[in-house]
Amino acid sequence: MRERHGTHRTGWLRASVLGANDGIVSTASLLIGVAAAGADRAAVLTAGIAGLVAGAMSMAAGEYVSVSSQADSERSDLARERRELEDDPEAEHRELAAIYVGRGLDPKLASEVARQLAAKDALAAHARDELGFSEMLRARPIQAALSSAAAFAAGAALPLVTALLAPPAVVMTLVAALSLVFLAALGALAARVGGAGVAMGALRVTFWGAIAMAITAAIGRIFGVAA
Repeated sequence: MRERHGTHRTGWLRASVLGANDGIVSTASLLIGVAAAGADRAAVLTAGIAGLVAGAMSMAAGEYVSVSSQADSERSDLARERRELEDDPEAEHRELAAIYVGRGLDPKLASEVARQLAAKDALAAHARDELGFSEMLRARPIQAALSSAAAFAAGAALPLVTALLAPPAVVMTLVAALSLVFLAALGALAARVGGAGVAMGALRVTFWGAIAMAITAAIGRIFGVAA
């Protein structure tokens, strides 16, 4: 029976949860702040749509730049490792064997393992065992940008649709309440997929979401009264 682990999900899970969480919190907070300032439904929805588009683009750009930097670093390290393999393969062999010795193999076996792996693909062996690179966790800037933007937009759509359908008199209350429910569900799902405690996962995102909404509501009321 094949064992199931959560490690292979950490990359996309982090980006998806971060994007959706930001979408819910930032859009709900924006809607609540604008509504608290006394704006009408059209202004509230316009602000929410603008927040969704701007936030999704910001997430995409930020993730693309960040992951592109990681990809550049990976390429640079691989290019340097390739040169070292060409210039001094014996030193690289000893380096790889030393890594396996450090992991518990005896020197003779470690040297043989290093030799056989290098014979198949020396660069891949050094990339994996010396540099810590793996295909599963390789930097993919475009994929990261698109997934982050999509996750943000999906999260932002939840409070936005709530504001669109809610009666004007209870927009703030419904947006806040349902957004907290959405956040709790998202936190619980992320924790379950990642193998962590569901209750704690739900609690931590809900707590910080509630804080953000309370602060923006207070600011909206202050500026609404001042106007």
